[in-house]
Amino acid sequence: MEAASLFFSSRNQVNMVNLRLQKRLAASILGCGRGKVWLDPNESNEISMANSRQNIRKLIKDGFVIRKPQAIHTRFRARAKFAAKRLGRHMGTGKRRGTRDARMPSKGLWIKRQRVLRRLLKKYRDAKKIDKHLYRELYMKAKGNVFKNKKNLMEYIFKAKSEKLKEKQLNEQAEARRQKNRSVRERRAAKAAVLLDEQNKEVVVVADEKPASKKTKGDKVDKTPAVQAAQEATGKGSPKTASPKAADTKAAAPAKTATKQTGKAAKK
Repeated sequence: MEAASLFFSSRNQVNMVNLRLQKRLAASILGCGRGKVWLDPNESNEISMANSRQNIRKLIKDGFVIRKPQAIHTRFRARAKFAAKRLGRHMGTGKRRGTRDARMPSKGLWIKRQRVLRRLLKKYRDAKKIDKHLYRELYMKAKGNVFKNKKNLMEYIFKAKSEKLKEKQLNEQAEARRQKNRSVRERRAAKAAVLLDEQNKEVVVVADEKPASKKTKGDKVDKTPAVQAAQEATGKGSPKTASPKAADTKAAAPAKTATKQTGKAAKK
């Protein structure tokens, strides 16, 4: 038994080949560590004969020397925990390190919000949804922390546009009313002018139809005896006949004076 064990041990010592040089050269050529290099155990004699880089490259090409594949490092558990964190798990007060402003700076939040609002304003201005005056007004309001988010800004824009449209419609209606009233006044003035012209024409026609010998109200009558005699001689100025009423009044006048005198005498 002892002899057999000595035989096998000597045989193993003879068959074991030192491939440390070949492994080092292969690792240098493959660009990895010596632990990643696999040497074919069935071709150990041929590999042991390779003592240069050129021979090692030939062995790599033949497939006797191979670089071991990358060991699998699963991220299943890491992905599961990250998904849970996105739902708010594992994020309590005991898991937090650092202040609130250190974990999420307020300045960073402000910059993000301003960029979102300004991007929306620029988009609306380029699309002609708002004019440059409203753009400047909303830009300064956003800078003044008036809008909390994009939704508030869109609601404000919609409200401002509706109010502007309503004001425009009211102005147009007022202008239409003014124009209507102006046209009515013009028609009335034209009608009044036409009526005035017609009245003036009628007055002129009546004045032309009156006789020229008729005396006007302001003419003075010469009542001298010579003139009256000349008028009577020519027949133009014939004396007017007195009316019966006038004759009665003239006859009754002396009777009235007589009765008054008798009444006074009786009183005395």
